[in-house]
Amino acid sequence: MADLEAKGLKNIRDRLLVSDRCHIITDCHIQVDGLEEQELGGNSIGTTKRGIGPTYSTMAARNGITISEMFDEEVFERKLRQLATGFKKRFGDLLVYDIEDEIKRFKQYREDLRTFVVDAVPIMADAQAKNTKILVEGAQAVMLDLNFGTYPFVTSSNTGLGGVFTGLGLNPRKINHIVGVVKAYTTRVGGGAFPTEQLNEVGEKLGKIGHEIGVSTGRSRRCGWLDLVVVKYSANLNHYTALNLTKLDILDTFPTIKVAVAYKDKETGEELPSFPADLKTLEKAEVVYKELEGWNTPTTGAKTYFDLPKQARAYIEFIEEFVGVKCVWIGTGPKREDLISRV
Repeated sequence: MADLEAKGLKNIRDRLLVSDRCHIITDCHIQVDGLEEQELGGNSIGTTKRGIGPTYSTMAARNGITISEMFDEEVFERKLRQLATGFKKRFGDLLVYDIEDEIKRFKQYREDLRTFVVDAVPIMADAQAKNTKILVEGAQAVMLDLNFGTYPFVTSSNTGLGGVFTGLGLNPRKINHIVGVVKAYTTRVGGGAFPTEQLNEVGEKLGKIGHEIGVSTGRSRRCGWLDLVVVKYSANLNHYTALNLTKLDILDTFPTIKVAVAYKDKETGEELPSFPADLKTLEKAEVVYKELEGWNTPTTGAKTYFDLPKQARAYIEFIEEFVGVKCVWIGTGPKREDLISRV
């Protein structure tokens, strides 16, 4: 929060609220995140090592620490010591953690956070009762969803529509629009299944032109052709009312463009009905591609849909027909104004 203020964000204390039901990521959780990745060796998940997974684990085990508990010094210190003791038994001397330093720092954090912390439930209920416009933005892709993603190579929470309700307590009958944000090609950071990944000059070109570097980790993203099997699967889970297709301009110089339209079993030749839960099935699957003509024309600067080359429009319309959802917004560049709206 101090960083936000230092960067010039004004009135932060009037604009940012933190739910008292949030769980706290401690330095102990962060250390454990790295140690758990080491335990997995070659099968590591590829986490950001920010302590998110271990924090969700302690939350599910009912021994995590909430923001509300942080304000009770006795409860906070007791629970933190219990966490540290448990992790120390598991990792021994590999866990390098100064609990006294953490306890000391949280004395200051209490005062820094006090004005931000609220009971979010009545705030959200009141906003809905007044028909206030509420925009909820997800932080991660649906294929990282704990329940429906490429498990175990997923995050620790629900990243799709379900997370909106469990995370905010919103009334599902009040939801008006559900926008699926879809990149014009596919990327992934870390381990896990990626059927359309291109370990060749295509993947390298997508990564270079698209500046595909992970924000949290600084790692290069894996790149490949757009996987419409995944997009359709995501749409079935989240019931999109519209798509926001981003980074169309990255495809501007490709003479031909492929999109995945199905997976089939390499041994039997049978088409899989959907994105499979079993990763071994996915590894044995062959991707069926549809090849479309590229446009070899810059799309950045296009103001309307019909300013786009006809091949680009054909690409968009193929996506819409396959998924069954209209691309209402189309991103054609890095600037805010590089956006075509078809509202």
